[in-house]
Amino acid sequence: MTTLTPRAPRRDATENRAALIAAAKVVLNKNPDASLESIAAEAKLSRRAVYGHFASRDDLMRELVAIGAGRVATALESITHENPVVRIALIASGLWHEVENIRVMAVFTVRGPLKHHTDEALRPLRQGVLGAIHAGQTEGSIRPDIDAERLARLMEDAMFAVLEESTSYPIPIEAGHRLIMLNVLATIGLGWRDAASFVDAHPELAWKAAS
Repeated sequence: MTTLTPRAPRRDATENRAALIAAAKVVLNKNPDASLESIAAEAKLSRRAVYGHFASRDDLMRELVAIGAGRVATALESITHENPVVRIALIASGLWHEVENIRVMAVFTVRGPLKHHTDEALRPLRQGVLGAIHAGQTEGSIRPDIDAERLARLMEDAMFAVLEESTSYPIPIEAGHRLIMLNVLATIGLGWRDAASFVDAHPELAWKAAS
């Protein structure tokens, strides 16, 4: 009598979709131009299975950047501190901590062709940055020679410049945490020595406090 080996249960649609998203994060961090086939292979699914969830690569990308933007906004919008310069440094370090493992996706989120899909999700974060800059300019701790809205955009560029740099040339996680804060503090007006001293003088900016 032949004994039949039970077939492994098929993953349901929810699990397949989650597997595709997880695989896309892994593959696209290695190669931003990776094909749907390579993403499907990482997820151990067929290309046909991919199209059951996403009609095109762009649809999958839109899903990824929306998830990334939502995570960043949720993680950072609650950051507060009475010192606006510390608040800005905390936002920068929080961004590094949140997306250290998905740097390429973070850059896609704010700079790629799908940027307009995530601007709304990032609005609370950007409003928080702008509020900190206004407060710092009023009290004299942040350079007043650049319009606050322009300075907020330059600060965002400074943060994502570090993420892009770390994508091409890997940076140890603790060094990246410090570098992203120093880059932002330089943008808002601190000299490099003053920025380093400022970070060292505030325990809440230490890597252990942020991790």
